[in-house]
Amino acid sequence: MSTTAGLVIPCKAAVSWEAGKPLVIEQVEVAPPQAMEVRIKIKYTSLCHTDLYFWEAKGQTPLFPRIFGHEASGIVESVGEGVSDLQVGDHVLPVFTGECGECKHCKSEESNMCDLLRINTDRGVMLSDGKSRFSINGNPINHFLGTSTFSEYTVVHSGCLAKLNPLAPLDKVCILSCGISTGLGATLNVAKPKKGSSVAIFGLGAVGLAAAEGARIAGASRIIGVDLNPNRFEKAKKFGVTEFVNPKEHDRPVQEVIAEMTDGGVDRSVECTGNINAMISAFECVHDGWGVAVLVGVPNKDAVFMTKPINLLNERALKGTFFGNYKPRTDLPSVVDMYMNKKLELDKFITHRVPFSEINKAFDYMLRGEGLRCIINMEE
Repeated sequence: MSTTAGLVIPCKAAVSWEAGKPLVIEQVEVAPPQAMEVRIKIKYTSLCHTDLYFWEAKGQTPLFPRIFGHEASGIVESVGEGVSDLQVGDHVLPVFTGECGECKHCKSEESNMCDLLRINTDRGVMLSDGKSRFSINGNPINHFLGTSTFSEYTVVHSGCLAKLNPLAPLDKVCILSCGISTGLGATLNVAKPKKGSSVAIFGLGAVGLAAAEGARIAGASRIIGVDLNPNRFEKAKKFGVTEFVNPKEHDRPVQEVIAEMTDGGVDRSVECTGNINAMISAFECVHDGWGVAVLVGVPNKDAVFMTKPINLLNERALKGTFFGNYKPRTDLPSVVDMYMNKKLELDKFITHRVPFSEINKAFDYMLRGEGLRCIINMEE
């Protein structure tokens, strides 16, 4: 048992009081975990574009005050009633989606979308009792994605924690709890390119580069990066990208350009922008007969795109993916092992590091489009 088990822990957290305003480091109180919950000490967290999106609150219901953060690593401080697979001292990744192990999705080998613990961006409380575990002077502070990792301690449902090899460096593997795994799994688990094949990646942000990393690991011989920002091309070479296409430099649809470059189309494509036109291009640029296009980017929920049914009838496949088809508790430990075995290169995704006291710098870097992942050290 830890010395703090069962007690309220006062600690520092970066609280977002209103949309788009700098986070404020506050003293918060973190309640003990309830049934099927785990309280963890966050060691490192990073900033993902999803945090930025909900912090700006431009496209969804604003919910403030709130503690953001969902890409992180930590150590179990105490466990609530009913938690049997984790214990004090375990190293874990908190994940925005979960794996209850009991629902139809969890029991299916084909799905990673848990009925109980599926992502819910509007919920600011815990599932078990509808209450927050964070408070300031008795006033509740909202959770975010069931993780809220911009706090020295947080409480997470046990089904949203992946147990790690304790030898894995927590300041690196923390980035596997969202975007990097999403892009990597989209390629390795869903597109499944064969050795020597061609892959087009639409969007060369962190998720797209992780998709390219997956294509590199799979042994693709041509990895074509598609992006409107030419400044991204040089960096993308480190991730295995061999050729680049900027749609702005062509006076015809980019899918036609790619089809011409590849004698009829690429074997696989992965779309990582959420842009409707990019989705159409990603689907229409794959080769008939065997081409597979995978959609990763999240569009507006009311968005619609059109393509001719003959494109499907000519044996192109269109697939979607959520979190790279990884079941968090079952599969993430093996992704960490890929890194430990030097198959997956994580260091090149980490472009900045800041102490927790300067967390707003991470937002500035992302707003300016600088770098890929900024690691925030919670103990500095």
